[in-house]
Amino acid sequence: MKKIILAIFLIICVALPSESAFWNKNKNNQNSQQQTQQAQTTSSNTANSSSNEATYPQDVDSSPISEDELDFTDVEDAYRKMPVPQFRYMHDIDPGEYQDTMYSTWSPYPLFRLTAPLFFKSVAIQPGYYLLTPREHEGKWYILFKEAGRIKYIVPCYKRETVPMGFYENNLPKVKMTRPQKIREEALKFIGKHKKSAKRKPIPNTFLDAEDLDNNFISLIVYWGNYRYYFVLRSIQL
Repeated sequence: MKKIILAIFLIICVALPSESAFWNKNKNNQNSQQQTQQAQTTSSNTANSSSNEATYPQDVDSSPISEDELDFTDVEDAYRKMPVPQFRYMHDIDPGEYQDTMYSTWSPYPLFRLTAPLFFKSVAIQPGYYLLTPREHEGKWYILFKEAGRIKYIVPCYKRETVPMGFYENNLPKVKMTRPQKIREEALKFIGKHKKSAKRKPIPNTFLDAEDLDNNFISLIVYWGNYRYYFVLRSIQL
């Protein structure tokens, strides 16, 4: 009788899985369940992302450009109608530059880096670094190409209009300051608030936009302060 009981006990021990096998089986089941949940989550996220056409940072305006901000001017016609400026400034010095720069430690004008010649009719603008400055002369607006403090070229503008509200906030990069810089900035603001003579006047915001057009035309827009100035050049002389 004891032999029979011992034989039955051995058969049962052999048939039952070991403890390690039992835990490995449970572990595998848990892993398979986690993988299934991850797959479902991934598919759900993919479906949600595909339903959205685009995502935008919080500091970028995602609304479409309104029609009143678009330029429908025939730039080729404007280019042909605008004459080459015949006036010059004395000693090629911009008389308004001192007024613009007296409150700043750097130039407030947008910098234009030109790597190949551009043309406005008979005027050939050679490669170089130019500070683009809008100036009015006898009721008309022009862009001065200044290099090393001297006016090198003068190009007429075919349109001048106000900058759309929020343009600079949506297009200019935000300045990232360290903690000491932030403390210094707040201290300067505090001093300027309580002592008017020490208050710094803000320099105008600037932006430069260039676009290649058909027939070798190049449209350029200089944003300076509250206004933007349109002018057109060519990559090949007409």
